[in-house]
Amino acid sequence: MNKRNVRPFSKRDEIGYVFGDMAGSFVNLFVDAYFLTFCTYVLGISLAWMGSLFLAARLWDAVNDPIMGSFPDRWMLGKSGDKFKPWIKIFMIPLALSGVLCFSKVPFEGVALHAWVAFVYVLYGMSYTGTSMPFGAMASVVSTDPIDRSKLSRARSLGGTFVGIAALSFVPVVCFDSESNIIPERFTLLAVIFGILSVVCYCLLLHLTTERVREEKKQNTEKFNYGNVLKAVVKNRPLIGVMVATIGSMLYITGSNQIRSYVFKEYYGNTSAMTLLSLASVPIIIICFPLVPKLVAKFGKKTTLMFGVISSTVLSVIIFAVKIPNVYVYSVLNVLAMIGQTVFTMLIWALVTDCLDYSEWKFHERSDGSMYSLYTFSRKIGSTIASAGVSFGLQAIGYISGNNVVQSDATINNIYMLVALIPVLTCVLELIGIGAIFNLDKEQTKEMYAELKQRRE
Repeated sequence: MNKRNVRPFSKRDEIGYVFGDMAGSFVNLFVDAYFLTFCTYVLGISLAWMGSLFLAARLWDAVNDPIMGSFPDRWMLGKSGDKFKPWIKIFMIPLALSGVLCFSKVPFEGVALHAWVAFVYVLYGMSYTGTSMPFGAMASVVSTDPIDRSKLSRARSLGGTFVGIAALSFVPVVCFDSESNIIPERFTLLAVIFGILSVVCYCLLLHLTTERVREEKKQNTEKFNYGNVLKAVVKNRPLIGVMVATIGSMLYITGSNQIRSYVFKEYYGNTSAMTLLSLASVPIIIICFPLVPKLVAKFGKKTTLMFGVISSTVLSVIIFAVKIPNVYVYSVLNVLAMIGQTVFTMLIWALVTDCLDYSEWKFHERSDGSMYSLYTFSRKIGSTIASAGVSFGLQAIGYISGNNVVQSDATINNIYMLVALIPVLTCVLELIGIGAIFNLDKEQTKEMYAELKQRRE
């Protein structure tokens, strides 16, 4: 790999990466959090059918990730020499459009309605893969320096957090009336606004970031071999650990977001508290942003992550074991449990780039797009389990779809238990993935980067 003679890595790249994550999050977080709610309450689609759709669509999306992830490794588009940016340009508008279609109250009924919902959700999934895959893998060519990559990981974590705080926290206020009933047209309006903001942020990402690293051109006789990539992944213990932990993390991110509105609406009868919960994450970011890099410098990424995961585990078990009757006490405990997950989110992308470098270090195999897409495969598996599990879980506990349906007391109590169970499962998988499988500690990471630096020079 060769580095271009361009401007050095700077805050400009970090800001670009913040916008890049904001771009995807405007559509992704909105769909993840409210598509199920919109379809069950507004369109009246059964939870069993939605669970089947999530299972089929996300499994297809998971299989589709490695296929689309190999595109930048196989083909270079345009004359710029950039490996990943051209692919973002292709998919950013379809992603924004798919978000609008997901929240459109169409006049279809029966089979036509179900076919429409399936179409727009699959379109969303493929469009999101088309943008998120090259965006994530691009960190490896923005800089080869591990400190720079940690900064990009931290910047990336901020993007989704900003969207969650500044945009999604107001969805309950805008899209529900004073009696917690849904206002469908408000969802459509917000989807349009978020779609426009998504495209604008992707344009800022493309303008502010620079792909500095260029791969040496392969000879015409040297074909891309996906089998070598798979062999390297199977032997890459740190990557396997990160993938297991990420499946757990996606249970929290996707599952909790999708079902959170149900517990506030049905169990507590107070959807406005969701906004307070989102806004309360602001001080967490203010504390973690300067603190996490200092902890990493002193203890290393793995140890810092374990501190966060263990704290989340303790609080999540308390929430599950002891039913919290007061919505504000419940929210405070969830905010405190969120600290560990915030640390995880800030560092996970830096761990992924460490895993890509580990493959080069141990096996002399580096195909960033393909290998990164195999990591995102684990994210999609986690999302699939979360989405299908939430839908089938709600169906199993007796939840009935519809905007004016009154749920039974047993169903309402079971909604609380279902919501509280998800973070516990998240923490178990994170403890296994990072604590038991991931084996790159602080000293070994230093050794790896020192040897790679010597090779590249």
